[in-house]
Amino acid sequence: MSVSGSPLTAGPLAAGAWGDALIKFGNSVGAMAGFLGILLVVFLVAGRARGRLARPLAVLVFLGPAVLLLVVGLVAPLIRTVYLSVHNADGSKFVGGENFGWAFTTDSVQKVLINTLLWLVVAPLAATGLGLVLALLVDRMRGQAVYKSLIFMPMAISLVGASIIFKFVYEARGKDQPQIGLLSQLAHAVGWSDPPNWLLTQPLNTFLLMAVMVWVQTGFAMVVLSAAIKAIPDEVVEAARLDGATGVRLFWHVTVPMIRTTVMVVLTTVMIITLKAFDIVRTMTGGNFGTQVLANEMYSQSFVQFDDGRGGALAVLLFLAVLPLVAYNIVQLRREREVR
Repeated sequence: MSVSGSPLTAGPLAAGAWGDALIKFGNSVGAMAGFLGILLVVFLVAGRARGRLARPLAVLVFLGPAVLLLVVGLVAPLIRTVYLSVHNADGSKFVGGENFGWAFTTDSVQKVLINTLLWLVVAPLAATGLGLVLALLVDRMRGQAVYKSLIFMPMAISLVGASIIFKFVYEARGKDQPQIGLLSQLAHAVGWSDPPNWLLTQPLNTFLLMAVMVWVQTGFAMVVLSAAIKAIPDEVVEAARLDGATGVRLFWHVTVPMIRTTVMVVLTTVMIITLKAFDIVRTMTGGNFGTQVLANEMYSQSFVQFDDGRGGALAVLLFLAVLPLVAYNIVQLRREREVR
């Protein structure tokens, strides 16, 4: 008699699974070995080249793979996405700006854009501001490396992992059931006998999702801003103190202006990450209960509704929103290098 999960079937199934895994592993190793072999041959040929061919061949060897990967991984998908954004759902008919008009005139998508704008304002400001405060406080403590490591640790967790952690934190059950969510437990501890279902309560649930992004990005902001604060010349700080600047005045009129460029770079970097926030929303609410954002709506249109035209239009809007932030970061970093 054979029952699913019994030793009679578990052995062959397990053996088959291990066999498939070994085959896939062997294919991966073979592909990597082949790629490394090709590179080795190319480098040997480039190393032995002499005369006029030496420089062009060296440029081709070092830039060729990078340019190829850039074209295949970025340029070609970008062109394809722009093409899809001006066509209908299956790409068979040119519709011009119809998909973009749908994005800006449909009530549900307008709410998504407003939600995304709210994320773009609140989460980066909170993460950068909290990181700056922590940088100032931790730098004055003994054993600051330990505290910085603990605060930076969430950066090592994927956004999906962080979302799962906070999903347990926000877990809510009925009034007569035992609460396992930390937030509900705290609500009970302060006398709130019947807290709401946090992830279903609008618009509170949107800010609770933002808290996950802030928790992950605060460590990054703290480390970068702490390094910028330590780079301020001691002479500047001492001169300001001799002029009577202390406490908040010293911070606001000396520290902040000296690290303004770094603050803006951190802020725009977190904004870029926030604009692409897909993992948190997808993992915790799936975009339901008024928490939908642009990145998740793009995924839903393309891979759930199978409307490549609307999904492509949302992807183009997301790209256009990120592009100025990236350009601003590049300009600021170049200016900082020129000053140095």
